[in-house]
Amino acid sequence: MSRTAVLDVGKTNVKLNIADADGVILETLETPNIVHPAPPYRHHDVMATEKWLIRALRNASRRHDIGTIVACGHGSGGVLVDESGPVLPMLDYEDEPPADINTLYASLAGTFRERGSPIMRHAAHLARQMLWLETAFPQAFARGTHMLGLPQYWAWRLCGVAASEYSILGAQSHLWDVPARRFAPIVAARGWAGKLPPLAPAWATLGTLKPALAERTGLSPTTRVLCGIHDSSANFYRYQAAGLRGLTVISTGTWIVALSDETPPDALDEARGMGCNADPAGNALAGALCMGGREFSLVAGAQPAGNQADLAVLAAVVARGTLAVPCFSEDDGLLPGRARKGHVVGPPPEGAPERRVLALLLAALLTDLLLDTLGATGHVILDGSFCRDPLYAALVAALRPGQRIDFDLHGDGSAAGAALLAGQTTRTAPAPLALHTPPPLDIPALPQYRASWRTLATETET
Repeated sequence: MSRTAVLDVGKTNVKLNIADADGVILETLETPNIVHPAPPYRHHDVMATEKWLIRALRNASRRHDIGTIVACGHGSGGVLVDESGPVLPMLDYEDEPPADINTLYASLAGTFRERGSPIMRHAAHLARQMLWLETAFPQAFARGTHMLGLPQYWAWRLCGVAASEYSILGAQSHLWDVPARRFAPIVAARGWAGKLPPLAPAWATLGTLKPALAERTGLSPTTRVLCGIHDSSANFYRYQAAGLRGLTVISTGTWIVALSDETPPDALDEARGMGCNADPAGNALAGALCMGGREFSLVAGAQPAGNQADLAVLAAVVARGTLAVPCFSEDDGLLPGRARKGHVVGPPPEGAPERRVLALLLAALLTDLLLDTLGATGHVILDGSFCRDPLYAALVAALRPGQRIDFDLHGDGSAAGAALLAGQTTRTAPAPLALHTPPPLDIPALPQYRASWRTLATETET
């Protein structure tokens, strides 16, 4: 049977995943996502990625019958192009725009309801990237014909057709009003509508592989190229394709990202770093996030490879009341005013095992807080890297008694969800899904531990 090749573009690494019709990943090839310093600003080397992609597709085509290619990627990446290629390098969203750009952007970005997310640090929003490029490089910006989100850039490079897409525009781009299904006011105010190509569904076949690329990769020139999707929305779509609704998905990694189809957009709170994302059909998904993976690393410190939290150590740390109070990192969207104010309360952890359980407790408590922030009372699914430690899901379930909590051990949820797009219009039954129920935890002191942590984590907000 024909396979789907998923180009998964992360901030740090780029992967080419080969998947079957059920979204099962059969093979993964990986390379670093190269970043160069200025000039003209810190930027990703998309040409190096393209050369690698062609080699990787040629490599994979020797073992797999690839009939479809689709890209997924983070929501803060975009490339301004003309007919021949990038007009300007792809901005690294962690680069800091000039101060005058930030000041101007704050006056133009519109209301929270219109833009769908708070104004985040650095160059996180495609609208701010466009303003930076337009202001600092006016001639090059004028020459650009399309501003393409990251997955759509790669679709365009592969098949030559430019498109915009709901889930990428809905991922803190500040270009799209998700509930109203229209461009945010900044687009008309700056005259950018002509640089944003027509919308297409994530699963739409934009075209077939360019003949020259088919020859270089060894793939058929009839290979379909799909529009592509935001990575977190792709992960959520995996559960939608399995027929689930009334759902909150917690994706864990560097960020703990919560997406929910339960929470109405009007309930979102800008002060809590919440946002309105979109699923591939353009429907609103309420979002909340925190830099939980980085918090975990800063508390856990160096850990032996493959280390997992020990239940007895966990119970001892909870019983004596050792608390990791966030935020240890620079991100404080969920807990305003707490950036870099992280500290340990109570007897300090001794050794790697205690540091690990303290970090895992922090991750579980942040997850619990995210769910309360969203008002999520229905089915919750945990997935991502934290689920490799069995006590993470068990802790979240213990913190939320009476709520259905499942976890998923699929290691590449975004890639699997993107692969399932290939069957969106032909699927006749729900996509298969393997969920697990966390084991019960008997830690009598946990409710009081949670209450103490909540008080300390919120008492110094500004």
